[in-house]
Amino acid sequence: MCGIAGLIGYSAEPLAEAQAVAARMIAAIAHRGPDGIRVEAMPGLAVGHARLSIIDLEGGWQPLHHGGDVMIGNGEIYNYLELAAEFDLVGRLATGSDFEPLLQLFPKLGEAAFRRLRGMYGLCLRPDPAKGGAPPLLARDMFGIKPLYTRSLAARSGAAGDVATLFASEPRALFAADGAQPKLDPLRAEELLALNYTVGSKTVFQGVARLAPGAVSSDPRQGAFVATTRAPTPISEAEALVELDAVLEDSVRLHQRADVPYGLFLSGGVDSAAIATLMARLNSRPVTAFTCGFEDANLAAEGASDERGAAEQVARALNLDWRETRFGAEDFWRIAPEVAWALDDPTTDFATLPTYRLAEAAKGVLTVVLTGEGGDELFGGYGRYRRALRPRWLGGRRAEPQVFAPFLKDGGAGALARWREAVTPRPELTPLQRAQAADMETWLPNDLLLKLDRCLMAHGLEGRTPFLDPRTAQFAFHLPDRLKVRGRQGKWLLRKWLEHHCPAADAWSRKKGFTTPVGAWIAPRAADLGPRIAAVQGVREVCDIEAVRAAFGEDGAPQSRWPLLFYALWWTIHIGGATAAEAREAVIGRV
Repeated sequence: MCGIAGLIGYSAEPLAEAQAVAARMIAAIAHRGPDGIRVEAMPGLAVGHARLSIIDLEGGWQPLHHGGDVMIGNGEIYNYLELAAEFDLVGRLATGSDFEPLLQLFPKLGEAAFRRLRGMYGLCLRPDPAKGGAPPLLARDMFGIKPLYTRSLAARSGAAGDVATLFASEPRALFAADGAQPKLDPLRAEELLALNYTVGSKTVFQGVARLAPGAVSSDPRQGAFVATTRAPTPISEAEALVELDAVLEDSVRLHQRADVPYGLFLSGGVDSAAIATLMARLNSRPVTAFTCGFEDANLAAEGASDERGAAEQVARALNLDWRETRFGAEDFWRIAPEVAWALDDPTTDFATLPTYRLAEAAKGVLTVVLTGEGGDELFGGYGRYRRALRPRWLGGRRAEPQVFAPFLKDGGAGALARWREAVTPRPELTPLQRAQAADMETWLPNDLLLKLDRCLMAHGLEGRTPFLDPRTAQFAFHLPDRLKVRGRQGKWLLRKWLEHHCPAADAWSRKKGFTTPVGAWIAPRAADLGPRIAAVQGVREVCDIEAVRAAFGEDGAPQSRWPLLFYALWWTIHIGGATAAEAREAVIGRV
């Protein structure tokens, strides 16, 4: 796990200058790799690597070389030992790095090598120029667990066609290359405020693109999970329970591979309880688990729930080393600008706040954290999936974002239209599968996984997602609909499994969601915040300012306030150039 950055091409640039560019880029994301930085330049490629040591602590430094092939990557390849054994690489590897087997497989398998990986990654691989001259390529894992961004940069010489491709784990590194001033893309800002995230390959920064999940730069849709989906496979409930146990245990076993301390984030829900159950099974010592609970008297009014009681019940039953973390109003005002700084590619999802707080608490205790992201998308957990299966006369509606953005000039209609365009039509799938696939193309990579990456990497932690293992995902997504949704219950099969293997988890309790009581924390200061937020230039560019002021008035809609507050902080930092502390002073003032 780490941060990577570099430039491809730029032939007119002397190597020393190209290396200096890569050094500036990787320095901008040094928080992703607290164990050290290495920078290297060669004809046509300069790279920087900020390392968070997880596997092969002494020998796993990057970039990696094999013959004339070079690779630099961010993430983990969990099945590296199996690949080394299958392809007779044992004894031929120069390091114990989990990325090196891929580097040695690529000359044999080409881009098909990526389809053999079980892991998360964003990487750059340069084939040996002496063997055909193929250009360097960029690749990202099929779910988009690990980020990768690009930007084009023209040569200073002005030579025709001499353009470098910059790449990095975070957009901020792309601007550090030449000191360019980031510019806002107003359409993407509208998406952020309407949907909580932006869709597709374009980001909120003009000229900065995301590599699509599963993409290899020579084939933009290579290996993406949604592209491999098919209609359900018939299987009985009894058979499915046996197979579920096998695939989940195998995935958790692989996701625990590390030479550093690992544990998990435990909520009161089904997904993290399932991961905890398997970790307890696979470890002889108590597994360390962190849970976040909210300190506020207005939880019920906000629709929030304190999950510490349910989490503690599971922790005691599984003999976990359970640590509780508290989150109150004081934490909220302190953390909000820091979260806005961490999320240079932004999401207004308020779950970023407790995730950041958990990472803050786990730092120094753990280096690797397993989480339950992906469980709802793969096993059919969201209420919107069940609503999509009902006839309209029974309250059914399409499984798509429910936009509430009265402060936008078009109310968010344009953002919703672009979301619909971003979803790949898959008529061969069931309606439930189509809803799941839409989330896996949009919400999962650009909200949930983005949140996990930035909030943990801000503290030098690696987040791992066992549900998003290719084998586990293929099994879960292709289950018959009746094993995912039955009546008012989603995640039917996963609940049945958990009921048997961890009765303390209360597998059939109603899904609550991770609601954070931001409304209760903002309300006492709303009158002061409204004018401050309305004065931010980035807010004025995309919003109806009178509607913004109204949102913070006595009759304003509380659900509008956090997205606007976050966006004002984010714009002040990432477009306005302020520090997190300066943004707190300008937007929030003294608390």
